[in-house]
Amino acid sequence: MVSKRAQGPDPARIRQARAAFQAALGADNVFFGEEDAAAYNDKFAVDDTLHHPSGAIAPGSAEEVQAALRIASEVGIPLWPISRGKNLGYGGSAPVLADSVILDLSRMKKIEYDEENGTVLLEPGVGFYDLYDFLKARGMKHWLSTPGNSWGSVVGNALDRGVGYTPYGENTSKICGMEVALADGSLVRTGMGALEGSPTWQLYRYGFGPAWDQLFVQSNFGVVTKMGLWLMPEPESLMGMDVEFDNPEDLGPLIDTLAPLRREGLLQQSPTIGNWLRAAAVLTTRSEWTDQPGALSDEVISAIRKKYRVGWWGVSLRLYGREEVNKAAYPILEKAMNDLKPLSMRPAQWKRGEPLENSGWTGTPISFPMQNANWHGGRGGHIGFSPVLPQSGTAAMAQFKRTYDRYREYGMDYQASFAFGERHLINVNAVLLDKDDPAMMGRVDPFLRQLVADAKAQGYGEYRTHLDYMDLVASTYDFNDNALLKLNERVKNALDPAGVIAPGKSGIWPGAKGGTSA
Repeated sequence: MVSKRAQGPDPARIRQARAAFQAALGADNVFFGEEDAAAYNDKFAVDDTLHHPSGAIAPGSAEEVQAALRIASEVGIPLWPISRGKNLGYGGSAPVLADSVILDLSRMKKIEYDEENGTVLLEPGVGFYDLYDFLKARGMKHWLSTPGNSWGSVVGNALDRGVGYTPYGENTSKICGMEVALADGSLVRTGMGALEGSPTWQLYRYGFGPAWDQLFVQSNFGVVTKMGLWLMPEPESLMGMDVEFDNPEDLGPLIDTLAPLRREGLLQQSPTIGNWLRAAAVLTTRSEWTDQPGALSDEVISAIRKKYRVGWWGVSLRLYGREEVNKAAYPILEKAMNDLKPLSMRPAQWKRGEPLENSGWTGTPISFPMQNANWHGGRGGHIGFSPVLPQSGTAAMAQFKRTYDRYREYGMDYQASFAFGERHLINVNAVLLDKDDPAMMGRVDPFLRQLVADAKAQGYGEYRTHLDYMDLVASTYDFNDNALLKLNERVKNALDPAGVIAPGKSGIWPGAKGGTSA
């Protein structure tokens, strides 16, 4: 399932590194017991025999990260950095390379806030709940954009191109300035942070010369110890609607209606069109409806939808900003939706001064969407499959039909959404699992490989993927004999020839002789 290069370090090196880590970080921050290592496994793994770490270390500062990297370089041991390890569906806290040592950055939780300019400088252990509580204690003058799994790291989410649902939802695009520890233990600051004491580090993204922030996104070229992020100013008002559509075929016209509104800026958020199971899986479980194997029948789907009054597709649309502007834009959005003859449309409104927690889509952290892991019962989980599409109703309908047929072919229940960017769609598919069902688990790997192949045949690539498929997905980016992957490998070998930092991340492996995975 993973690369043949995925051969971890020998036990002697691990013992040597453990002693050195204890001396540098303190014994209380070094975890090499069997239960300690197991705590960092991928809880949703398709194959539980892969991706086991040998242990973990938890530095508390950039200086301790530097020390850990120097030790790893000297001993020849790979480190797998995690922020909080909540990248569920894509590998969680586990490494690609078995027996790597987890570099757990969750103790690093400092927040620096520029209230006037609406920016923060965060360490990787800061979670969305942490930042929300921090901002709320200071009057909530700025909002963050939270994903469904809000107990994860703000830094980690942005570094893996995660998305939220406010106008600032594409979190990676709001990065401004990083502090990064390199494999040799040196420390670099990008952009204006390269000037000692610069007051514009979180204000201007580029600095002078090449702009390096995105080099460290989804890469294994360094360990981000601080990251600047722009926050959304608290709007005066919020207006919008929750809209349900009755038929699978409504997807294409809905996308073709929303896309121009998104491109022209009337709709500034990143809305997500989700199918009925995305809603139902947090309200009920499969066993309440059927005990039949294979994909759910249309009759069962209709019964679930009827009980919970959900459409085949649903979308939440919101306008943010000055109330006068929102009142002018709302009728345009309302007419556009009414022209599609929706199943239902419920208006939503919020004004500054009202409670955030009861209004929805206000940057308030949530975690209830993860309830979908219990859909099948047993040891539940999910794996993500998320190709990038053009903003085209025709393309989206073709992708939906193709993928929906594969779900039924492999006996899986279809949960999916189509998430808007400014010019693209991401088709986020959740493959819901029951790890106590051997027959189901035996279908998951061939199913996911088929989905990747189907997408590649259309020229679509995933924007992120599970550990098991990083090499596979990297290989689909095949222009000019995989020139991009070769460039990534050249950068890796220049910055980290021994493969100390996250070998195999995003399909990028070190190539030097004597490296940890050579």
